[in-house]
Amino acid sequence: MAVSNTSQYVISFTEEQNIIRESIKQFAETEIVPHILELDEKQEFPVDIMKKLGELGFLGILIPEKFCGAGLGYIEYAIIVEELAKYDPSISLSVAAHNGLCANHINVFGNDFQKEKYLKDLAQGKKIGAWALTEPGSGSDAAGMSTTADRDGDHFVLNGTKSFITHGGVGETAVIIAITNKENRKNGISSFVVEKGTPGFEVGKKENKLGMRASETTQLIFENCKVPAENLLGNEGEGFIQAMKILEGGRISIAALSLGLAEGCLENSLKYSKERIQFKKPISSFQGIQFKLSDMATDIEAAKMFTFKSAWEKDNSASSLNTAPMAKLFASEIATKAANEAVQIFGGYGFVKDYPVEKFYRDVKLLTIGEGTSEVQRIVIARNLLKSLG
Repeated sequence: MAVSNTSQYVISFTEEQNIIRESIKQFAETEIVPHILELDEKQEFPVDIMKKLGELGFLGILIPEKFCGAGLGYIEYAIIVEELAKYDPSISLSVAAHNGLCANHINVFGNDFQKEKYLKDLAQGKKIGAWALTEPGSGSDAAGMSTTADRDGDHFVLNGTKSFITHGGVGETAVIIAITNKENRKNGISSFVVEKGTPGFEVGKKENKLGMRASETTQLIFENCKVPAENLLGNEGEGFIQAMKILEGGRISIAALSLGLAEGCLENSLKYSKERIQFKKPISSFQGIQFKLSDMATDIEAAKMFTFKSAWEKDNSASSLNTAPMAKLFASEIATKAANEAVQIFGGYGFVKDYPVEKFYRDVKLLTIGEGTSEVQRIVIARNLLKSLG
């Protein structure tokens, strides 16, 4: 992707990036589309699909090649997440969470020993990653967590419960954020790699969700769970800052997911509006439908510019504080609007599972909540604006 500078840019994808887009599109059409309804109804994590994505390099997007990753950047990451979301946002969410949260946290903050030990299996899809920050009593107030990690010689002992954890059950490698200094919350939080099967580490309730049903969400429970001190990521007390930095990149992935979902809504709405005949005309000939389609297309184009600008800035270390939260806020909210309008265009058929817009309508709601609610994004944006004034 080429841009002239951070204030004036033109989206122009490279040949390699276009090949990646076409590759993931073909994969989605052949490997995902036939199973979407079944996976959603059974609320079943797509193990075989994820393994195939790993074999193609799509589970190690940001990981360097020396650790068996693809060594790509955020633009490619956004393309992959966007393209998958046009077909099944729940699988797109799993790819985003695996790559951008668990694997990326270890990649950015882990030492060479930790990277060698964990990243190779994550990058190849031999193991699925989970990332645990949220708790039953702390969501937007992440620093209000209660899970603790107390030092005990050459181990830390974890106690507490994490909630709404993507891949909590299927994940074999998890990054857990916990309090190591109760007296100093924000500077007393640390992050650890915890492997499935560690005594005292149990999977709790699996959530029965409105949408994103093929992307597993569970509780994680820690009861006197002893974790080797060598599993500490970075230095003790850096976990909160690490988590906030990882979530900065996560906002880009949710923006890309929102963009793809909105594009899926538009593509299906355009096709249906040309096929659906009412009053002896395709409904695409009615001005009311045309206005909905034009508004969707305009919003999508703006979201695309926002999303890929934020990805470009991340890749080029030119990130302005507000681009990613603005992209996440705007894209998730226009996706919500697009899903609503798509169902309206489909009418009664939009309310049944025979058509994809019903699932888009259910899936989209998570996007204004996950990785920072719309309200939190507005707080972040306003805070950054006010800081810039001195």
